[in-house]
Amino acid sequence: MPITVKDYTWEETETSVFITVPLKGVQAKKTDIFSTDKYIKVNYPPYLFEVDLFAPVVDDKSTAQVGNGTVVFKLVKKDPGIWTQLAASSAGDKKALIEKREKEIEKAQQRAEEQKKAAAERKRQEQKYALREQMRLEEEERTRVENTKKAERELAMTELETWKMQQVQNEIAKSNEEKIKFEKLEQRIELAEEEEKKPQGKTHKTEEIEPAKKKSEATQKKSEPAKKKTEADKKKSSMFDDDDANMPAIRSKGKIEVTFTPRVFPTPVRESKLHEEEEWLKKQAEAMRAAEIDDPNLSEEEKNPLWLKEKGDGFYKSGNILAAVNAYSQAIRMDSKMPALYSNRAACHLQIRNFHKAAQDSSRALELLTPPVPANAAARCKAHVRRGTSLCELEMYVEGLMDYEAALKIDPKNETLAQDAERIRQIIQGSTDNNGNDALESLD
Repeated sequence: MPITVKDYTWEETETSVFITVPLKGVQAKKTDIFSTDKYIKVNYPPYLFEVDLFAPVVDDKSTAQVGNGTVVFKLVKKDPGIWTQLAASSAGDKKALIEKREKEIEKAQQRAEEQKKAAAERKRQEQKYALREQMRLEEEERTRVENTKKAERELAMTELETWKMQQVQNEIAKSNEEKIKFEKLEQRIELAEEEEKKPQGKTHKTEEIEPAKKKSEATQKKSEPAKKKTEADKKKSSMFDDDDANMPAIRSKGKIEVTFTPRVFPTPVRESKLHEEEEWLKKQAEAMRAAEIDDPNLSEEEKNPLWLKEKGDGFYKSGNILAAVNAYSQAIRMDSKMPALYSNRAACHLQIRNFHKAAQDSSRALELLTPPVPANAAARCKAHVRRGTSLCELEMYVEGLMDYEAALKIDPKNETLAQDAERIRQIIQGSTDNNGNDALESLD
C-alpha cells in the first residue's frame, strides 16, 4: 500500500495556486506526475500524493517543477477567485477519490488519443501540401525549361535566317558588281568600234581596213563564249572563297588522361572467385591491424584479450568504470570478435550514461552471437536488455520494448524482465512516465 503524503503546503492568489510536495529523499527521475484540470497525482514509491481540486484549472498553462527535493506546482485558475481550500468537499472519501482518479485517467487517455489523431491528420495535411508544392515547383521548373528551350530555338532560327539573308545579299552584291564590270567592258568595246568607224585618210586604205574589221568582229564573237566562261569561273571561285572565310576554325587537338584503380590481384575478376578474394582481403586487413598494435612496450599479458577482460571485470566490480572501459577497448583492439567484450563495455557505458555507445556495443555483441544456440542464450539475453535499456533512456521506447520482448523470448520465466517490459508498455500508452530501467549488473 502506498503511503499518502499529507505534509504538503499550498498558497493561492486570485489567479494562481502554488502547491509544494516534498519528495522525502526519493530521486527526481523516479517521480511520476499526472495532472488534469481537476486532479493532481504525484507517485514516488512508496509515497503517493493526490488531490481532487476545489475548482478547475487551465491544465495547458499550469506547470510542475521537480528539484531540490520537492515538486512545485503552479496552477492557473480557470475562474479567478479565492478557493479557501485546496481539495473538493469529497476529498475525504477514498472510494470517490479512486473513481475520480480512474475517470481523470480515462479522460486524459481520450484527450491524448484525440491529440494523436489530430497530429496525424495535421501531418497528412502537411504531406499533401508538401506534395502539391513539390508538384507545383516541378511544373514551374518544367515550364521554365520549356520556355528557355523555345527562346533558344527562336534565337537560333532568327540567327539562321539573318545569316541566309546576308548570304543572299552578298550574292546579289557580287552579281551587281559583275554586271557593272560587264557593262563597262561593253561600253569600252562600243567606243572602240565607234573609233574604228570614223573615216581615216584615203579611200583605198578604208577598203583595206574593212576585211580586217570583219576579221576582228569574227574573232571577237569567238572569244565571247570563252570570256563568259572565264567570268563564271571567277564568280564560282569567289563564292568558295567567301564560304571558306565564314567557316569556323578547326578545333585544336587535345588529350584526356584516365587513371584506373589498380586491382590487388593480377588476374581478371571472376564471379566464382569473388568470395575467396574478399576473404583474403579481410584476413590481410586483420593481419595489418594486428601488426599496427604490436607495441613493444606492452607485456605478453597486456596483449592477451582474456587477461584484459578479467582486468576490466575487476575494475567494473570495484566501481572504476572508466578503467574498465579502457581495458575492454584494449582487449577489443587485440581481438575484435569476442562478443563478451562488447557486451561488458555496453554495461560500463550504461553506468556512465553514455547511451548511444551502449546501444552500439550491444548491437555489435548481438551480431557476433550468431547463430543463436542454447550456449549463448544468456549472453544474448543480456545484450538485448542492455540495448533495450539504452534505447529507453534515449526515449526510443518502442525499439526498447522490442529488445525486452526478444530477451523475454530467451528467458520467459524472468519476472524482472516481464515487469520492466510492462512498465515500458505503460510509458508508450501514456499512462505513466519513465521510471528508469537498470541494466543487468552481472557481466558476461
